[in-house]
Amino acid sequence: MSENIYIIGGSKGGVGKSFVTIALVDYLQKQNKDVLLVETDSANPDVWKIYNGTTAAVTANLDEREGWIELVNACHANPKAIVVINTAARNNVGVSAYGDTLNLSLDELKRKLVTLWVINRQRDSLELLKKYMDAIPTSDVHVVRNGYFGEERKFALYNGSELRKRVEERGGRSVNFPELADLVSDEIYSKRMSIERASKDLPLGQRAELTRWRNDVAKMFEALAQ
Repeated sequence: MSENIYIIGGSKGGVGKSFVTIALVDYLQKQNKDVLLVETDSANPDVWKIYNGTTAAVTANLDEREGWIELVNACHANPKAIVVINTAARNNVGVSAYGDTLNLSLDELKRKLVTLWVINRQRDSLELLKKYMDAIPTSDVHVVRNGYFGEERKFALYNGSELRKRVEERGGRSVNFPELADLVSDEIYSKRMSIERASKDLPLGQRAELTRWRNDVAKMFEALAQ
């Protein structure tokens, strides 16, 4: 079995998909894993700009069938790399229309598809998750409550939903993505720094906060792997 393909989804803009992608790439790099980053947000390719040069990184337009073909070919050409796909807000349309291109390739790729679906406290990303699970039924799906929007109890719409039951009945988990202080995350975004670089270059107070956050992120990803 080749390494997993991770899709960081959520479809709705502003839920924190890019930062979860950054965190996952950093976590895998700390595990000395080979990573192939696929950036699909052509309008704001921040993750690609942060990690291009420190890991293999390509772009793909998943609004078009050709982009899905390119994605599959990139996965096939890098069998030893864990593939991490950062999706754009609009990609739910492309998933519904063309996601079968990836879905039908998984057996030959000998890869498992794992989706981390990032949510805030609003209804939109939950509705879009239902459509995603119907479009790509073979994916393992985990829901990531972004702590930037509050602690776990504040995600009431999801916590008590039938959708959560559906996710967890299929073996998925519901986890909490730790909040990172704005003073640190703003520096990372504005200077397009990798987490590893930030851990060396930021002032001591910011580095201490980043270390705390990285440790909590590692615990989250380790829980998903169990």
